[in-house]
Amino acid sequence: MTIDVFDKQNNKAGEIDLPERIFGTKWNADLVHQALVAQLANRREPLAHTKGRGEVRGGGKKPWKQKGTGRARHGSIRSPIWKGGGVTFGPNKDRNFSKKINAKMNRLAIFSVLSRKVKDNSLKVFENFGAVADKTKDWNIFLKSVVDLRSKVLIIPTFENNINKTISNIKNVSSISPKSLNVYDLLKAKNIIIEKQTVSEIENHYK
Repeated sequence: MTIDVFDKQNNKAGEIDLPERIFGTKWNADLVHQALVAQLANRREPLAHTKGRGEVRGGGKKPWKQKGTGRARHGSIRSPIWKGGGVTFGPNKDRNFSKKINAKMNRLAIFSVLSRKVKDNSLKVFENFGAVADKTKDWNIFLKSVVDLRSKVLIIPTFENNINKTISNIKNVSSISPKSLNVYDLLKAKNIIIEKQTVSEIENHYK
């Protein structure tokens, strides 16, 4: 699979052969959905928490003796049936929302999304991001000339080229390492911009 490579002026500067196994995978909506659900579930942190009878303060002393009072037996005033007592079956911060997905399936889902982006012409390859310079102003000018910044843009530079700090103040723009690709970030972006050398890094990482 061959696509065009552009320079920083957004002019065609050559072509590149994309690995077919990564950028030519058949779209699999069910697999992509499964990988996305698993990723979102694994980053979820339970916040709601109610205290059980063992966590509520007080109630260490038996309220009255077991026999002879004519009243029902009770061992603690923090029993769930008492006012101010613990909660039965309430939400717990120890709840585990994580879901398991095989690494091979997750990898195939990433390939499927990348292939779909190529098919939809939402992925562009540029020669060298170093030529853009390392100032936010220069990156802003460059991006406005190649994509619509009203929608989400994801930049995938080479592993050694860290541009997170440079583009952090540009609205709707984010970057990710080629070794940290995931379904959520790829799907969220309307346009994906890749450095030419990044293609080989992705291929080597996902052997």
